Amino acid sequence: MRIVDLEAIHRVLNYADVIDRMRDALIANSRGECDTPMPMHLDIAPEHAEVHIKSSYRNGGKYFALKIASTFPGNVALGMSTGSGMMLLSSAETGEPVALLADNGHLTDVRTAAVAAMVARELDRHDHVLGIIGTGIQARLQAQMHAHVLTLETVWIWGRTRERAEACRRDLNALGVPDVRLAGSPAEVARESRLIVTATASREPLLKARDLQPGTHISAVGSDSAGKQELDPEILHRASLLLVDSRPQCERLGELQHAPSEWPRAIEIGAFCESQPDWDRSGPTVCDFTGLGVEDLFIAEYCLSAIARAL
Repeated sequence: MRIVDLEAIHRVLNYADVIDRMRDALIANSRGECDTPMPMHLDIAPEHAEVHIKSSYRNGGKYFALKIASTFPGNVALGMSTGSGMMLLSSAETGEPVALLADNGHLTDVRTAAVAAMVARELDRHDHVLGIIGTGIQARLQAQMHAHVLTLETVWIWGRTRERAEACRRDLNALGVPDVRLAGSPAEVARESRLIVTATASREPLLKARDLQPGTHISAVGSDSAGKQELDPEILHRASLLLVDSRPQCERLGELQHAPSEWPRAIEIGAFCESQPDWDRSGPTVCDFTGLGVEDLFIAEYCLSAIARAL
């Protein structure tokens, strides 16, 4: 079994390519070409931590994937990253492990941001301003990924503490985002931007329907397990278009768990990419992300192939 470290992964990652691969992954999943079971979640109560375990196999593919990704908030006090994890690719012919991608959770973060940027592109957004609610690694990656599909001029960010928001601004400036502004509240982010990403572990709504401007799109990536919530359910009720990465997962783990009346009209992203319905573009649109094992499979396969080509 080959062990691929994070340094080797960084050398081959091309964000534009990853965005395209995530489109392929969600289309394949919506077509029913993949076996992508519901994720398994572990709560590590003493550390207020969580672990997500996901997997997938595509019919006729060479590999199946198993991913472990964890979040340990207490690591901040230890000077360590809060995220960790790995991805394992095994042969779909023999079951033997082929490659362990010791990515420290990075590929999970990357594919999450890539899918949100891909949806902005599929919606034909032309925003120059991006609003981000959250100040973790996902906030940084969301800005970078969206810069690949949009001409960004300004990024508004909000976080629960001024200190973390300032650190996020410094990092985004260093990454080449010149105009990063700090908002005093999620409502201010909504007043200043019509394209918003929510990337927190909140268990209560941060955005209200009354906060939104006409034509606002929200990519909600934080709600990925039971009890999490970033959006007022009224936002989903009012949405002129409601997208989900997976109907079964979002109904149990995403924003949809708090708005069951909206389940029947939710459209999977993969199906939307292949056949876009008409929708009222003056109304709000929402995409509910819970993170799929098929995304892990496709990004792991992409990395392994890119590393092989680089040798």
